[in-house]
This record gives sequence, C-alpha cells and structure tokens, in this order.
Amino acid sequence: MDIILIVIGVMALLVVLFVVGMYNGLVKLRNHCDEAWSNIDTELQRRYDLIPNLVNTIKGYAAHEKQVLEEVTRLRALCVDDHGTPDHQAGTENKMLAVLGPLLARVEDYPDLKADKNFLQLQEELVFTEDRIQAARRFYNGNVRENNNKVQIFPSSIIANGFNFALREFFEIRDVRAYTTPKAEFNK
Repeated sequence: MDIILIVIGVMALLVVLFVVGMYNGLVKLRNHCDEAWSNIDTELQRRYDLIPNLVNTIKGYAAHEKQVLEEVTRLRALCVDDHGTPDHQAGTENKMLAVLGPLLARVEDYPDLKADKNFLQLQEELVFTEDRIQAARRFYNGNVRENNNKVQIFPSSIIANGFNFALREFFEIRDVRAYTTPKAEFNK
C-alpha cells in the first residue's frame, strides 16, 4: 500500500511540475512579446519625432505640397495617439506611410531640396529608423509566433486556456521605402 501511495504521489508531483513548467513558459513568452512590442513602440516614436522636422524642411522648398504635408502631420498625430492593438496600429501606420512614402518620392522634383544638408540628414535618419522598425517588427512577430504556437499546440494549449493566455496579433506594416519606386536610369 505504501508503494502505491508513493507512486501516486510521484505521479501527482510530476503533473504539478509539468503544469508549473508550462505555465512559466507561457509567462516568459508573454513577457517576451510585451518587451518586443515596447521596442517597436520606441522605434515608432523615433519616427514620429523625425516627421515634424522632415515636414518643415520640405515645406520650405515645396510650398505647393501643403495639402500633403498637412495630411502627413494629421496622420502622424493619429499614430502618436494610437495605443490600440498591433493590428489597429498597423492600419494607422500604413495609412501614414502611404502618404509619407510618395511625398519622399516627389523630392526628386525639387533639386534644391535634394541637395539640402538638413533634408539629407533627416532622410538618412528616417531610413535608419525604418531599418530599426523592421528589425523590431521581425523580433516581435517571432515572439508572437512562438507564443501563438504554445497557446494552440497540445498539451500547452490546455494550460494556456486554463490560465487565460491569449493569441497575440502580428504587427504588419510596410517599409516607407516600399511606397517609393526607385528610378532606373540607363546611361548611353
């Protein structure tokens, strides 16, 4: 009888350890996702801080782009205030990038602006920031993939459902450079 109780106790202990291990793994994934989202938020804020300077620089050279510049400013404000889900924020970001990208492409029409040191520096900073946003997005989405796998795959799905661990949304935004078409020039 003592051996049966010991076997039952050991099995119960193994089940408890299994549940604790799965729970802790899910908590770690949730925290990784939150940390990765914070990195995205930091990089997006960096972009938001660059946009007013970019708009002001362009405004000096391209006064008749006033409507587009106002739209960029309006959408930037929307993005700054958007603290919704990643999917919702991605929608807002993509709207802003759909206006900002073509505006940057139109710079080709303003040779003086293209040569302006401030504009070139801002453009370089924006490209650098876009690279960082894309890297942070990939890192976040990788963590979301791992979280979602754990939440959906058996047996961790049982623990996830029991402790209300949820699926996370991926963050899908386009790179501002994807909205601009590079010029192909062929020398004769």
